[in-house]
Amino acid sequence: MPSQIKNKMKREEVYHKLKSLKNKEKLKRRLLRKKLEKECEDPSLLPEKEKPKTQETKREHDETIVDPADEEVLQDEEQDEFADYFSGKPPKIIVTTSKRPSKNVYLFSEELSDVLPNAELRRRENFDIDEIMKVAIENDYTDIIVVNEDKKEPNALLLIHLPYGPTAFFRLKSIRSGKSIKGHGRSTGHYPELILNNFNTRLGHTIGRMFASIFPQMPDFKGRQAVTLHNQRDFIFFRRHRYIFDSDKKVSLQEIGPRFTLKLKWLQKGLFNPKSGEYEWYHKPDLDTSRVRFFL
Repeated sequence: MPSQIKNKMKREEVYHKLKSLKNKEKLKRRLLRKKLEKECEDPSLLPEKEKPKTQETKREHDETIVDPADEEVLQDEEQDEFADYFSGKPPKIIVTTSKRPSKNVYLFSEELSDVLPNAELRRRENFDIDEIMKVAIENDYTDIIVVNEDKKEPNALLLIHLPYGPTAFFRLKSIRSGKSIKGHGRSTGHYPELILNNFNTRLGHTIGRMFASIFPQMPDFKGRQAVTLHNQRDFIFFRRHRYIFDSDKKVSLQEIGPRFTLKLKWLQKGLFNPKSGEYEWYHKPDLDTSRVRFFL
């Protein structure tokens, strides 16, 4: 093994030789398969294609991975904090910012409120989150989204589900506004179709239901809009597109924006309480024991 060779130059030489041999074998198998595909009339007789090895495919086994059709999971869903929404209660959301927000933060918050059909952008003024939660509950709001900032740029999202929680905190990265995306489309105000990918663990299932509860259950397919939240290696990629029908058979996608990435930092039971709140999950550096260990 190259790793057992102490001399650095020799180790690199052996490593590159082994890598070259591996690539040649891979190419040989690919060419052989192409040849067989041309000669074979029945595709079912062909050997199975090699599955690419990625961090996702090599992820550590997680006992908390759930089957959405599992009876126990379905029973839990009937009694969890989001049950009212899935029984037909429409979302009603306040989007706000940190105190004295910068222009970039306010513009992002404005664009985010445009993504959520039943959201209202409210100026934070000098109110504490406790005060906002109290007023929101009294007025039958279902969620509060707070956009935090650092160095005059949005850097985090606080999502509070009302009236009983939970509360989730996400790091916010790789933001691009719709206007900065080349060839972007325009939002039409229709209810979008929501696509949730790879929220497979119990924690991921909760986060997925939390996101689902801020979008109306009945998408307006006439608007041809789709919002995607794709979880990959615990990074949640947000995208918004519209379908374009070029002909009866050809369909393409046009991105509307915004575009950003979320990383869950903690999930708290109940309403936001930074002093004495009970955490259902909290990310700590000592949890990162492996590159293929994921939590969502």
